[in-house]
This record gives sequence, C-alpha cells and structure tokens, in this order.
Amino acid sequence: MRTSALSRAARALRLSGSLPGEAPLPESTAILGALPIAAVVLDAEDRFLFANPAAELFFQLSAASLRAQSLRDLLPQDNRLFGVLAQVRAHDSPVSDHDLVLESPRLRRFGVAAQAAPFPEIAGGIVLTFQDGSTAQMLDRQLNFRGAARGASAMAAMLAHEVKNPLSGIRGAAQLLEQGANEGDRELCLLIQDEVDRIRNLVERMDMFSDRPVEQAPVNIHEVLDHVRRIALSGFAAHLKVHQEYDPSLPPVWGNRDLLVQILLNLVKNAAEAVDPKDGEILLATAYHHGVRIAVPGSLERVHLPLQVIVRDNGPGIPEAIRATLFEPFVTTKRGGQGLGLALVAKLVADQGSLIECDSRPGRTSFRLSLPAPPPASRQGASKS
Repeated sequence: MRTSALSRAARALRLSGSLPGEAPLPESTAILGALPIAAVVLDAEDRFLFANPAAELFFQLSAASLRAQSLRDLLPQDNRLFGVLAQVRAHDSPVSDHDLVLESPRLRRFGVAAQAAPFPEIAGGIVLTFQDGSTAQMLDRQLNFRGAARGASAMAAMLAHEVKNPLSGIRGAAQLLEQGANEGDRELCLLIQDEVDRIRNLVERMDMFSDRPVEQAPVNIHEVLDHVRRIALSGFAAHLKVHQEYDPSLPPVWGNRDLLVQILLNLVKNAAEAVDPKDGEILLATAYHHGVRIAVPGSLERVHLPLQVIVRDNGPGIPEAIRATLFEPFVTTKRGGQGLGLALVAKLVADQGSLIECDSRPGRTSFRLSLPAPPPASRQGASKS
C-alpha cells in the first residue's frame, strides 16, 4: 500500500501545524474522526495520542482511556501488529497486514486488517487504522440467526397444525383408560398424559417464533434493566451479585419494551445458570458507540445501532463447539434444556432491527445488544406530547 487514503490523511495531519496530544487539532480530528473505520495516532513508544469514535468502539474504551495507555498495555509483546509498526518505522513507508488476531484479556478481535503510515512530525509516530473482519462475521451470523428464526417459524406452524390436535385425542384416550385401569396401568396412563402435556408446552413455546408485527417506541433501557434486575434478584439470581454500569447520558432506544424485558430476562437467566452459585457475578452495562451501520436491502438506507446493552458473567464460558450455532433452535448445553431460549432471543432482537453477538472465554462471557435510537420523527412527537 504505497498511496492510500491513510497516507493522504497523514499528509493532512502534517499540514495542520499541531501535534497530537498538544494543542487541539481541528483538521486532524475532522479527518480521522470522520473515518468509518477505527483510526489512532501512536507515538514512538506506541502510546495513544488520538483515537476516533470508531476506534473507541473497536477497543471498547473511551478516547481518554486510550490516551492514558499504550498499545502494549492492550496486546502481548509478540503480537504480529508490532511487527507491522516496526516495518513502518524501519522503511518510513506505509505497511498493511490482514487476518490479524488481536487477543488479550482486554481485547478480542479476529480477522483484523491493519494499515499503518508514518507520522513525520513525531519521531517514530504512526497513524494506524483497523478494519474488523469480526464485524462482517457478526452481520453474517445475524443473517443466519434470522434464517434460523424463519425456519423455526415454519416449524412452529407445522407443529401447531399437525401435532396439537392429535395430542388432545391422545390425552383424552389416556384419561378414559385411566378410569378402568388397575394401579400399574393407571401409572402408565398418567405418564402418557404428562408426556402429552410436555409436548404441548413445547409446541406452544415454538409458536412464539411465529411472525407477528412488532410495535416500537422510545424505551428507557435503564428502566428495563432495573426491572429485569429486580425480577432476577427476587428469584433465580437471589444468591448472586448483579452489578450495574450504566451510561447516564444514554438516550432512549427504539424498540418494544415487553420484548426487551423478555430478551434481557433470558440473557440474565442464562448467565445466572452458568455461574458458580457461591461467587457468581453478573454485570449489566450500557454504553453509547457509533456502532454498526447496516445497509437495508433494496434501498440506500443504513440502520445506525449506536446504543449498546451488555450482559456479562464470570462463568466457565460457552464451549467452542457450539458458539457458531449458539442462537439456532435446539442448541443447548443444559441438561434437559430444549435449546429455544437463545433462538427466541435472536428472533426478538432481529424483529426490532437490532443485533446481538456473543464473546465468550473462561471466566468472561458477554452478550452485547446493539440497538437503534428512535428516528427523528418519533423524537419530535415525544417532545410535543
């Protein structure tokens, strides 16, 4: 990469007449801040001097937090990215690399493309951009989740039509047989009725996947989280610590309150069942990021998802073997589980035009919802009412 937008941005930074980290850099901020990909400026010791909003999302840290540390605080010394930086400094020319793995206790990104260019005003300074392949993978997975949900919807319709009516006849026949049966046969009749009821409940749960219109409005997500937290602490999570880290400046999200409660209850319940009963902890957090923009098929419209809700636990993590299919129906690690909870979550999230992704390792599993803000028309209507 000899000539690129990154090189042009570096030249524009030189013309600004200011150094990152010193006086304000309006031109550089405008250039790098407007980039849709993560962009940072590093000094000779790889300390962060500047980070644009996309970089805050990429590193899951604010620009102020990044400026207080070095890239070496976030990545191990032997990471391949430091070889890229060394080449830039050795040859004083742009260098790019692809399919990087940026993994540490504080960062987990796969399939990253990095482009680096020298920043001549600072000895050893570098302008560095990242394009996260995991974002594209996340969008692909979301499309797969929607496809799985549509498959579950078709299955629900088939089950409701083909199974529920015969089940009623089977149960009625078992009740009639019970009346004239001896003690041993009566137990078998009761077993038949219990199993029929279990199958009927499963069919009714599957019916929740059927396509229904979703009414959306501005929702205070912190009120939803507080409601979910109260339910959890009064029941299935009474023995656990449930922490909160809210961004108080977060605006309302655009969604359906009841469905958001259902989504978050499922996620918190899964977290409560995954952690150790003695020292299990769950974190409920919110944050504002510039988020992912998704192209709407058949139009030029792009959906902006800047509002994030995170449910994190300190459990053992999700087995690698099922992570790729985690949100598909009938995938579960629970003994006796039916594998419909996360499939339903994925469908309800997709129904509201949002995204969900999971990042899991031993001791730290996070489910992150990316939600839209209310459209301008609804905000204006809310302000008038």
